[in-house]
Amino acid sequence: MSFLYKSDPVRGAIWARLFTENAPDIPFFSWPDFGDPAKIRYLAAWQPPDKLATLFPNLEIVFSIGAGIDQFDFSTIPKHVHIVRMIEPGIAAGMVEYVMHAVLSVHLQSSLYAQQQGKKIWQAHETRRASSSRVGVMGLGVLGQSVLRRLGSFGFQCAGWSRSAHSIEGVACYAGDQERRPFLENVDILICLLPLTDSTRGILNKELFDALPKGAAIINVGRGGHLRNADLLAALDSGHLSAAILDVCEPEPLPPQHPFWGHPKIILTPHIASLTQPETAAMVTLDNIRRHQRGEPLKGVIDRALGY
Repeated sequence: MSFLYKSDPVRGAIWARLFTENAPDIPFFSWPDFGDPAKIRYLAAWQPPDKLATLFPNLEIVFSIGAGIDQFDFSTIPKHVHIVRMIEPGIAAGMVEYVMHAVLSVHLQSSLYAQQQGKKIWQAHETRRASSSRVGVMGLGVLGQSVLRRLGSFGFQCAGWSRSAHSIEGVACYAGDQERRPFLENVDILICLLPLTDSTRGILNKELFDALPKGAAIINVGRGGHLRNADLLAALDSGHLSAAILDVCEPEPLPPQHPFWGHPKIILTPHIASLTQPETAAMVTLDNIRRHQRGEPLKGVIDRALGY
C-alpha cells in the first residue's frame, strides 16, 4: 500500500520527510520512481500521469495538491477512484492575505498613486471609509467564507453569491442565476473565487461587467478560464470598470505580447494567491489516508457531476 507524489520535487522532499516520520508503514515514492505500480494506492498530483487506469491498477484515491481540481481530466480517472481536493489551513490563510491586499489596494487607489509617483505628481484624491465600500465574493466555499470574515472585520459591506443558497452572519447572500444581477448591482469590488466548471467558464464577461456599477473593480483569484479577456479590456477602456487585479490568466503564463502586461488599469501576479504549504498539506493528506484506512468518510471528496 504505497503513496506516490507527483509535483514539485523540492516540496516533495518535505512530503517525503513528513511521511517517513509520521507514517513509516506507508512507502513513499516521488515521480518518476514509483516502485511496484500494483502497490500504489494513493496519488498526490497537480496533473496525474497519462494512462492512469492501466499504470496503477489498484489506485484508490487521487489527491489534488491544490485547492482546485479543474486541471484534472475526469475521463482518465476510473470512476471508483476518489478524487480529493486539498483542504489545508495554508491555502485559506494565503488567499485571505492576498485578497485583503488586493481589496485594500483598490480601495486606497494604490495604482493611481503609483502612477502619479512615476510622473512626480503630488495630488490627493477623495478617500472612502471601508464601511462605505461594497465588496462582493462569487463563490462561498471555504476560501470565499474565509475571505468574507476578514473583509467584515475591516468594516466593508459584504455580499456573497453562489449557485446554492448560503447563510453567513454579516453577509448579504444571493444564490442562483435569478439573484446574480441584484448581487452585482450592489458591488463596488468584485472577487471571483468560483470553481471552474462548464457553467462558470467565461462568467466574467460583458454581461456581468455591465451589471456592475460604473467604476467597479474586479479581482480574479479563481481561474483564468472564468474571464473573457476581450470583454475585460473593453470594460476597462470604456471606463465602466476602474481596475482589475488578476492572479490567474488564460493562458498561463501570458505571452509577452498580451495586452494585459502593459495595461495601466491591470495588476498581474503569477498565480501566487494560495500556494499550498507542503508541511500542512502533507499532514492533511496523511490524515485523510488514515480516515480511509479506518473506513471513515474522506474530507474534500469532489462530486464529479458538479466538477467540484
